[in-house]
Amino acid sequence: MSAFFPPALETLVDCLAALPGVGRKSAQRLAFHLLSVPEAEARRLAQAILDARSQVHTCPVCQNLTDGTRCAICENERRDHGLICVVAEPRDVASIERSREYQGVYHVLHGVLSPMRHIGPDDLKISELVERVSAGGVREVIMATNPDTEGDTTAMYISRLLKPFGVTVTRLAYGIPVGSNLEYTDDATLLRALEGRREM
Repeated sequence: MSAFFPPALETLVDCLAALPGVGRKSAQRLAFHLLSVPEAEARRLAQAILDARSQVHTCPVCQNLTDGTRCAICENERRDHGLICVVAEPRDVASIERSREYQGVYHVLHGVLSPMRHIGPDDLKISELVERVSAGGVREVIMATNPDTEGDTTAMYISRLLKPFGVTVTRLAYGIPVGSNLEYTDDATLLRALEGRREM
């Protein structure tokens, strides 16, 4: 930003530029837009951010995001609780749910193993998954991490941890191009990948 702009505006641009996928020019456009909206709309946006921060937390069962005691999927008795689909991020749950074919439950890792970024097993929700499986009642765990090096490494690591419990551990059949993200995969490809999963 230029020295001609007030510090409060520069701070707003800095905050927006820190968001993933938002560059400096996009942050400036967003900042100028926010200055042009009615104050009530700006307050509504600010309050929505604060409400989400204070009310949304992880489900104690599956680690997905919720504002209740447990998430809606874990609460749903019609879901198959013996089938767990393991995903890296909460947004991956939405991607799989779009297919409307999967009727099991989920476990969200909140990341993948990445030695380059210093993300190890203790930084993810892996121990919570092992605890769920060790409690019994789970017959299959579907590894639905992205088909890239980090996603495959994470899937293999978890597969080895779960083998002693006698559950079937499968991997999505791809279907999904290597190096791509579930978030951008179309519904038909996701459905084929779910149907064609294989044991690890």
